[in-house]
Amino acid sequence: MFTQPNGRPIDPRADHDVWKALMKKANVRDARLHDARHTTATMLLALGVPTRAIMEVMGWSQMATTTRYRHLAPQITAGIFEQVAGLLWKMN
Repeated sequence: MFTQPNGRPIDPRADHDVWKALMKKANVRDARLHDARHTTATMLLALGVPTRAIMEVMGWSQMATTTRYRHLAPQITAGIFEQVAGLLWKMN
């Protein structure tokens, strides 16, 4: 859990405003703060991080949560197809 420097809980509205300002300053498309969690889980998957490690990094205890947050990017599925094709062509 993150807190303010004084130990009090972060104000959700202030957190939202800071997030939006960061997105604007970075000149990236607008997104919800929660979307960053999905992006992080997907990036970890793309990097080949084991599922158990992804769960640990994200703070999840249930496999179902991990499954819900990870999304297969087209690059990942394309890579899988290339690997399968390479295996098939090696067999000939």
